[in-house]
Amino acid sequence: MKSNDYVKYVTQEIVNYLDQPKEQRKHVKEQKRAFRQPFLYRWFGILPMGVIMMFRRKRNNHSNLFFKRMESKK
Repeated sequence: MKSNDYVKYVTQEIVNYLDQPKEQRKHVKEQKRAFRQPFLYRWFGILPMGVIMMFRRKRNNHSNLFFKRMESKK
């Protein structure tokens, strides 16, 4: 892509952005924020999310086992 093409593209994008009403720009920005992925996933990928989910599942399983044992003793 030549520099002239790039300047033309950027100019078109800026003009399109400025032609939109302010309310529409705010609405588009809010929609992007609403569909944003979690922080850990955005910055570090899926591995930390998987580790966190694994620990949560283990913690929930252990707490469920504790309550099941308590109920069986009654």
